[in-house]
Amino acid sequence: MRAVVCLKQVIDPLTPATSLALDARDKKIRASAASPPVINGFDEQGIEAALRLRETIKDLEIVCVAAGDRFNADVMKRALAVGADQLVLVQDPSLDTWNSYPIAAALAAAIRQIGGADLILCGRQGSDWDNGLVPYILAELLAMPLLTLARRVSVTDGKRVEIERVLADGSMTMEAALPAVVTVTSELGPLRLPSVAARLSAARKKPRQIALAELGVAEAPAPAPEVVDLAIPVTGRNCTFIEAADGSVAGARLAETLLQAGTVRLGGER
Repeated sequence: MRAVVCLKQVIDPLTPATSLALDARDKKIRASAASPPVINGFDEQGIEAALRLRETIKDLEIVCVAAGDRFNADVMKRALAVGADQLVLVQDPSLDTWNSYPIAAALAAAIRQIGGADLILCGRQGSDWDNGLVPYILAELLAMPLLTLARRVSVTDGKRVEIERVLADGSMTMEAALPAVVTVTSELGPLRLPSVAARLSAARKKPRQIALAELGVAEAPAPAPEVVDLAIPVTGRNCTFIEAADGSVAGARLAETLLQAGTVRLGGER
């Protein structure tokens, strides 16, 4: 049985704002070279879901597939260090995009080329654009059922997948026949840490590289959404100091300042 985990390389969400810059031409946020990228956190939980499945399905093969551009090999090899059997990277400048369709199409084509999958695990969304659309498009392109927001994933007899989903007032159990696509969410728990020996072993392995041209991916259907503008929010604050000889005068001046600013109204209304 084969489980494919879809990964995305993203800017580290903990990167300080001072290390980020707005690329006005391409309408993207870029991080400085001093701030390395990471595997999307939700996707890491997809790896963890696959590793937990292998604790009960001993012959489970785990293949991690990523579509993007300018991969950091050391970052992506974390998937191998924690226990994935293969790492497949589809790299192309056109995949450095916020548009979910080309990413999903590249992933679908890569999964077909490596021989398909019995179960596809995805994070619920990317921490960069927060679209959360790739799993839906991927399931449609591969004609597979989609189960979403799983905090627990199990497989029965290699034929059906069952998930538990968190609700506001409890939980929900859903199931589908394999092959299927499942998205996991943060309730599943963080990815386990690799041992030092596993990290050293992963460092010596080479990911399988697939050029986008080899996959024959069709262009995104028109009309495609367009990012019209991207801007960093401008914030500021204006501080006024109230000075007076005693507290009662200071209080009166403070009240007058708040009334003029429209912060409060007479009668206690806000």
